Amino acid sequence: MFRPLIIAASLLSLLACGSLLFVQNGAAQQSTSAQNNNAPASNANTSTRQNNSNSSAQRPNENNNPSARNATAEQVAEYAVFIYGTRPGLKQIRSKGVEHGRNIRTGSDGRTEESIYDRRFIRGERTEQDRIRLDQKTPTLEYSLIYGSGKLWGLINGATFTPRHETTVDFLSDMWHGIDALLRYKENGSKLNLVGREKRQGIDLYMLDVTDTQNRKTRFYVSSRTWRVLWLEYEEPATEGGPVVKYQRRFYDYRYAQGTLVPFRSVLYEDGHQTQENNIMTVTYGVRLENSLFENPENSTTASQP
Repeated sequence: MFRPLIIAASLLSLLACGSLLFVQNGAAQQSTSAQNNNAPASNANTSTRQNNSNSSAQRPNENNNPSARNATAEQVAEYAVFIYGTRPGLKQIRSKGVEHGRNIRTGSDGRTEESIYDRRFIRGERTEQDRIRLDQKTPTLEYSLIYGSGKLWGLINGATFTPRHETTVDFLSDMWHGIDALLRYKENGSKLNLVGREKRQGIDLYMLDVTDTQNRKTRFYVSSRTWRVLWLEYEEPATEGGPVVKYQRRFYDYRYAQGTLVPFRSVLYEDGHQTQENNIMTVTYGVRLENSLFENPENSTTASQP
């Protein structure tokens, strides 16, 4: 007589537990969906970066995250490489590209000159094997600077010229002392040295020195929270035989371009005085570039130097 009642009570208990589990699972799925919906939108071409970041072989060991403890120089460098797009991702996506932007220079007299530029590049295994062409157009002049086979030359009105020392230093500094000096430190055989960790303006920073095989040293200030390079510093003479100048380049307006992190605005200071501001308008990676863009014309003539 009581047996049917006991069975009925047991069935009701099981149904109640099943309903509770269903509700909990549904809530968990909604929570996961909401988190995914709240994730920042990225470029449609970020699939390469996402696929790379999901690979456990490429992702730094989360248990060794140096944010909460003392880090090694290599840990700081590798976390930065990972945040900027991972080493395989950067190598694949940024193998070649075109950057279009605006540059503003400030002279010692305070006057400014604005130019529009197009920077094309094909990357080699090491930085010195890169091929780069910088086309610049100012209100009074239009010319190109081309780097290849370890040499820099200029092109104006179809004629080649040897750039002035100041122009050469300015061009090569972007190569030897840019963010890529950190992101490509392994490929370039550069040495790392972690100078320390400190707070500046309320920001916790790692100070990391990267010295290449030619003893060119760049100090990077890397946020311990975002692993982005906030600024870098280096020293070298601005003019041939002149005194050593302390340069500082600060980076702003970070955005993802085809799955890799790019600062769209940077400001250069020389001994504390702003001398350049660079603004990227568009950047496209993976475009086809003809080798002829980087070749030195066979029949060269002498031209004035910008």
